[in-house]
Amino acid sequence: MLAAALWAALALATPPSAAPWQRLEAGLELAWLDGPPGAPGDGKILVVRIDPAHFELRLLNASAPGEGGLHTARAWAERTGAAAAINAGLYQADYLTSVSQMRSRDHVNQRRVSREKAFLAFDPLEPGIPAVRIVDRECEDVDRVTSRYGALVQSIRMVSCQRQNVWAESPRRASAAAIGLDGKGRILFVHARSAWPVHALVDALLALPLDLRRAMYVEGGPEAQLYVRAGKEELERVGAFESAPGAAPGEAWPVPNVIAAIRRTGPRSPSPRGAGRSPR
Repeated sequence: MLAAALWAALALATPPSAAPWQRLEAGLELAWLDGPPGAPGDGKILVVRIDPAHFELRLLNASAPGEGGLHTARAWAERTGAAAAINAGLYQADYLTSVSQMRSRDHVNQRRVSREKAFLAFDPLEPGIPAVRIVDRECEDVDRVTSRYGALVQSIRMVSCQRQNVWAESPRRASAAAIGLDGKGRILFVHARSAWPVHALVDALLALPLDLRRAMYVEGGPEAQLYVRAGKEELERVGAFESAPGAAPGEAWPVPNVIAAIRRTGPRSPSPRGAGRSPR
């Protein structure tokens, strides 16, 4: 388990409020930001900002050939040399299969398209299109857009294409992990360990100086985790049970699916038109 002293050290690592973004390396920054008041724990939201010009997203699945096991976000990152890793979405009772559609260019974890309205699309199959998108099925043609990407993760929409908080209000509180995009197309890995109602968390994210344009939920509770290792920093954020939101963090749970930020060494060649799609 993470020692209480380590947790205290991480909580005290907050950059000064006048300069919230800490540069870890080219294209990778982090910020500790204040969440809504009144929650147990440190009350901080950790945001890792990733420039897709320097990093590519990669979907990692325990169900992929040659994997065969679950790992924490930290372990997934260490296995692949990733600078950061976060949950890739909710999974089923088999501890392998995503609840909603999930595929990469090389592996299909889940073919089923659920009712959820957000699709994280990355690994472009053709030149000249954004490296990463969050597609909102209420205002875009999902099939037309996502067919141009080799990787796709469907999950629960938090911020709509109109920059509106679309999470239903509820008194339930939980740790949360999320992925967003800002106005410059940079990727935001978000982790809130303090247990807020998700609607309140989304309101806070929209009010923070993130220029948040779209966001989707990728996990909650003790499974929610975010790991980053770059420059002189190494941070691991682990969620908590709703019944004990102020308790010291426990050991990270192994999870089957994560999204990792991998340093670019060169562009990946686009596949021929139509390659990388999963049958519908």
